[in-house]
Formats: sequence, C-alpha cells, structure tokens
Amino acid sequence: MWALMINHPSHSLFVGTCPMGICTILNVTVFLISDKYNFGGLAFLYAMWACWWIVVAMSGLCCWGMVHLMQKNKQYSLQNMTTVWLLPVVTLTVASSTGGLFAQALKNPSHALVTQVVSVFMLIIGISLGLTLLGVYTQRLIIVGMPHGLSVLSVFLPLGATGQAGYSFILAGEFFQDFLPLGYGDSGLLTDPSTGRSINVIFVCLAFALWTSATMWMIFAIIAVLDEVRKSRIPFKVNYWGLIFPNGVYANLTISLGNTFDSPFFRIWGSIYAVCTLLVWIFVAAKTIQSIYHGTMFEAPKEEGEKNASLLPVVNEQSTSSQNSTQYLTS
Repeated sequence: MWALMINHPSHSLFVGTCPMGICTILNVTVFLISDKYNFGGLAFLYAMWACWWIVVAMSGLCCWGMVHLMQKNKQYSLQNMTTVWLLPVVTLTVASSTGGLFAQALKNPSHALVTQVVSVFMLIIGISLGLTLLGVYTQRLIIVGMPHGLSVLSVFLPLGATGQAGYSFILAGEFFQDFLPLGYGDSGLLTDPSTGRSINVIFVCLAFALWTSATMWMIFAIIAVLDEVRKSRIPFKVNYWGLIFPNGVYANLTISLGNTFDSPFFRIWGSIYAVCTLLVWIFVAAKTIQSIYHGTMFEAPKEEGEKNASLLPVVNEQSTSSQNSTQYLTS
C-alpha cells in the first residue's frame, strides 16, 4: 500500500502535510505552552526542540525525496500541473518558521544560533524551489487556463508558500538583530555592531516582497473563484479545507509586518483578513460536520483501474467495418 501511494502522481505529494501538521503543534507548544505558561521548564522545551530536529529530517526527505520521485516517474505534464506540487517544497519553509520560534525561546546561545542558521538554510531552499514552481504554474495558467470546479480553490495555495516564507524571514531578522554582534571570535562580520541590524533590514524587505507576491496571488485566486461561481456552483468537499492554511498564513504575515513597521494599515488589513479566515474556518467546519453526518464528505476509494484511467487522456472509440481507431479529445 505504501509503495502504491508513494508512487501515485498526486496522492504522494500530500506526504508533506505530515511534517507541516507536526510543526503547527510545535508552534503552539513553544509559543504558548512553554513561553507563556512555562510548562515543564527547560526539559519540556528541549524535548520539543528534539522533535523539531526530527521534523527537519522529515521535511528534507519530503522535499528532496518527492522532487526526485517526480523527476523519476515522469508522470507529470503542464496540463495536469497544480499548486499541489508545492506541498513537498513548503515543508522546508514551514519547518524554518518553527525553527525561528525555537531560536528565540532557547536559552543557550549556541543552540539558538545553530537552530536559526539551519532554519535560514531550509527557508532559502524552500522559497527558491517554491518560486520556481510558481513560475511553472503561471505558465500553466496562461497556456492551459484556470482549473475548474473544486480545483479552482487550489489557486489560493501560493499564499501559503509565499506567506509562510515571509513570516520566517521576519523571525530570522528579529533573531539576528538581537543576537548579533558576537562577543567572542575574530570574525569582523559577526562582531560588527551593524551586522544584526543590516540582516534584519534585508530580511524585512524580503518579507515585504513576499507579502506583495502573496497579495498578487490572493487577487488572482479571488477573481478565479468568482469567475467559476458565476458559471457553476462549487460543491462542498474536503478540498475546502485547503483554504484555511494559506489564508491564515497571509493574515499572520500581514499582522507581523504591521508590528514591524508600526503600520496601522497592515494591522487593520491583517486583522480584517484574519477575521475573514476565521469565518471561512467556521463555515468549512460546520459544513464538514453536516456532510459527514449525511455521508457526502468523503468519496469511496476508486479501483486501481479507475485511478489509472483518470490519469490518461479521454479516448473516443469509433467502430468501423475494418478497424477500431482512437482519437484524443482536446479540452
């Protein structure tokens, strides 16, 4: 079963949601349970830090492993390209933001510095691959067109890749501004009083650039959804849950920029967007409970033949007196 799943062209990509889900739990433990309530002391904090290193390994396996399988299996084309391709890559970005929270919470300077450096390493790799895939996705939208039906909701996913990366850059900038300069060593760069502030300025500028990119994708997504709703109704399925994370991350980045710039605009806009995201979550949660009760939430698994058939072009068979010919239909 695992071999079939990991080699499936679409199901395998969702493996990345596992380390991302664990990161969400770790964020709550370090930011709320450990930092605010001091639960468990340093022992609890370092236990969660050890879990983060496991997530780092899982994220690396998801990113490099799944991208390698995508290259190896050759089951992908521009026509079936969706933003789900981002899932194995975003794992590194999400893990980097969690690492940024740990770096600010750890009391040992060496442990904090190692954590933040590894986080920035993952962040740069994740955003580089993510922006590359978004370039391919833009080409897909222009050449093939917008996805239809439930698939149109996937246009919101780029907000997650860009928004989470921007938030991670803000955390990294805050850390280096407080941590540097070093009080030891002969490195002229790391002992310079201006290094930490300079890194923070650069990272904040990168965060703002990513917020701008996320805003662009948000506008594209809203236009696409409104256009699809105008044509036909979008049925409620589990796909709706994909709206929560990217929009929540975008709101989080907007509020963080508001605190960084001390800007009422970012704070107000981020708060409005956060409330809207909360309302979407309430709507999706209520509809999910209703759909589960009526048994319409999840579809029964398809037979293997049906799964494979869904990946092939549609064929129209024409019977003649001499032979059967097939022709591919274009959409």
